[in-house]
Amino acid sequence: MTLRSLNLPGVGTKYEIETDKGDTVAVFFTKTGVIQMYTLQKGCQTSSAAEMTPVEARRLGNILTGAIIEADQESVEIAFSALADLRITIHTFYIPDKIIGKTIEDLQVRAKTGATIIAICRHDRNIINPAPTFVFEAGDAVLVIGETTQIKTFESELMVE
Repeated sequence: MTLRSLNLPGVGTKYEIETDKGDTVAVFFTKTGVIQMYTLQKGCQTSSAAEMTPVEARRLGNILTGAIIEADQESVEIAFSALADLRITIHTFYIPDKIIGKTIEDLQVRAKTGATIIAICRHDRNIINPAPTFVFEAGDAVLVIGETTQIKTFESELMVE
C-alpha cells in the first residue's frame, strides 16, 4: 500500500492511497471544510465520488478502523472489532427524585449494576469522573458507561421511580 499527500494551494490537502490490488482512494480536505472522497478501481477510467461533512468523514473513519458507533436519542453504542468485538454503551439519564441527596457510594452503582458513572452535568457544568462521595441534586444528568445489559440494569434498578 502506498500513501501520498499533496498540499494544493488555495484548495486544500489531498491524500491518496493505492492498495496492494492497484485500486486508488483519494481524500480531499478542502479549505471550505468539505471533504471529498474518490475511488478508482484498477483498470477503470472513471472514478466514483462522495462528498462528506467533517462529521460524516469521522463516522466513516470510525467504521474503517472498526470503532463502529450506533446512536439513538440518549445512547451511543461503540463496537471495537480489534478488541474481540467489544461493545460499549454510553447512555445519559436524568436522575429521579428517589436518588436526590444520595451519593454514588450509597447507591452502590457498580456493585449492583456493573455500570460506571463517568460524568455528571449540573447547571450546565460538567463533572468528569465524580468521586464516590458525590451527592446527587435535582436536575442532575448522568453519563453512564457499560455493556448494554449493565446499562439496562442501571436503568431498572436506579432510574425507575
